[in-house]
Amino acid sequence: MSENSTLFVGESPQIQAVVRAAKIVAATDATVLIQGESGTGKELLAHTLHQHSRRADKAFHIINCAALPEHLVESELFGHRKGAFTSASQDYAGRLRAANGGTVFLDEIGELPLAVQAKLLRFLESGECHAVGESQPYRVNVRLITATNRDLLALSRSGEFRQDLFYRLNVVPLQLPALREREGDIHQLVKHFTQALATEHQLMPPSYTKEALRILTNHDWPGNIRELRNFCERMVILLSGKQIHPDNLPMEFRSQARAPQEQANNLFTLPDEGINLEHMEINIIRQALAKSQGNRSRAARLLGISRDTLLYRIKKYAL
Repeated sequence: MSENSTLFVGESPQIQAVVRAAKIVAATDATVLIQGESGTGKELLAHTLHQHSRRADKAFHIINCAALPEHLVESELFGHRKGAFTSASQDYAGRLRAANGGTVFLDEIGELPLAVQAKLLRFLESGECHAVGESQPYRVNVRLITATNRDLLALSRSGEFRQDLFYRLNVVPLQLPALREREGDIHQLVKHFTQALATEHQLMPPSYTKEALRILTNHDWPGNIRELRNFCERMVILLSGKQIHPDNLPMEFRSQARAPQEQANNLFTLPDEGINLEHMEINIIRQALAKSQGNRSRAARLLGISRDTLLYRIKKYAL
């Protein structure tokens, strides 16, 4: 697999586990279910799987299940005969038949109507499709990759998603981590996007001070990779060739960086008898690690320090 893809930027255990699994499953025809928050790169991963599969020279079709009107989803996937419904003015092959021999990526699979889920399950089990208004089924050879930012298992248990379809789709699950969970990858991703976008726009790339990078590392990135890329593009365009300081960052970054510190300043009053600072520091670090479930980057953000500083203190106190 190409190491130039954004998917492979970063050395955190979280993303490297996905990369290793993707390299294995790409060479097969196994059905893949990609899960992860919006903006984590699910479509990019699906495309990468196709590019490195035996079907790479065949069609790759993307269908966003959430973007299609419910009454057209079945027709879009399986096709229809002329006159099958009011607006069916001509025969339509459908996306599965058009991608015969290739790959179909169903994004937002959790939004697929239950009636269409039954037909998709039949296709997965037998390779047969039934066009709307057609009496005879047809067969296609298509690899299916699906993605969702919803909890399909929970939806299946509540009856909102077919449980049998969930287990049929979940042959090889790949979980893309949120950006806030990717320990130590922010610096590499900022560098990657900055260089790539500066080249794209034919501009000089900006550079970042250590303090600015610390703020970026501590940012929650609710929009994940998509948000980070858009941020880097804004900085490349507005601050081409300049050094970016904390004051150059958008207000939401600076506000988020200040809020925990301002809150912390009002939490503690030194008692008259004094304290054991070392014991307090050990206790607070343990609390942060517990709250972050052992994720050291998130623990460092809770404490308002860099990950390297936290690692030093963990080693110092043998935690």
